[in-house]
Amino acid sequence: MSNDSTKKTVIVTLGVCLVCSILVSTAAVTLKYRQKENQKLERLKNILIAGDLLQDDADIEMIYHENIKPEIIDLKTGVTLPESDYNDILNLEEFDISTVARNSRYGRIIPNDQDMAQIRRMPKYMIVYKVMEQEQFVKIILPVYGNGLWDMMYGLVALDRNLKTIKGFTFYEHGETPGLGGEVDNPLWKQLWIDKEAYDVDGNVKIAVIKGRVDPASSEAKHQVDGLPGEELDSLEIYYQSVLQPFSGLFNPVDEFLSRFQV
Repeated sequence: MSNDSTKKTVIVTLGVCLVCSILVSTAAVTLKYRQKENQKLERLKNILIAGDLLQDDADIEMIYHENIKPEIIDLKTGVTLPESDYNDILNLEEFDISTVARNSRYGRIIPNDQDMAQIRRMPKYMIVYKVMEQEQFVKIILPVYGNGLWDMMYGLVALDRNLKTIKGFTFYEHGETPGLGGEVDNPLWKQLWIDKEAYDVDGNVKIAVIKGRVDPASSEAKHQVDGLPGEELDSLEIYYQSVLQPFSGLFNPVDEFLSRFQV
């Protein structure tokens, strides 16, 4: 084989590698942007589901911007964080619960005796979503999260203006097995949460997933949801009570919270 042939082979090979690397890099950048946009739409879709606002074949972003007003609140005081205090971590577009919780400045350690959801750390600030109708506040959507049986579960709970009555409930991310995952995502089961009361008159978390079916004649029926099948699902009762705990101190009295919440 001549030296010229060897040289040409090497040049062609390097050229092909270069072209392929450019194509792969371009595809990666393009797909990353598309993936980020899809994740954003999925997040907005789940917020609309929780707020009972999703419509078939409707523009998700348009409905969101017409009906939802997101804000970041201080979980200790309930005061809305001014936009002048927004930064790379605390902002409406990229707020991530786990990132904020892990941050030494914006997160805090939960004492063991208070950590029923087994999340160890929680944010000092939380994004919430006000549902508006004709510029009037009608619901609030709260992000909630905690450990399931196998992985972290992230969801959204919508409360009526009274900040007690559940008006919407959905999960948007979890790593549970198909069995448990199928049960907690079952629309019929999630419908059982509607019009249940999450808190009592003193602002204490009362919602509970019980074993078996709720007795309609019970005085506690308004705070209870039918249990899911399977003994391994018993821990969900603790999960559902504990994930709402961070908000409980903010909602009592309701009028005072609403005044701080600028509604």
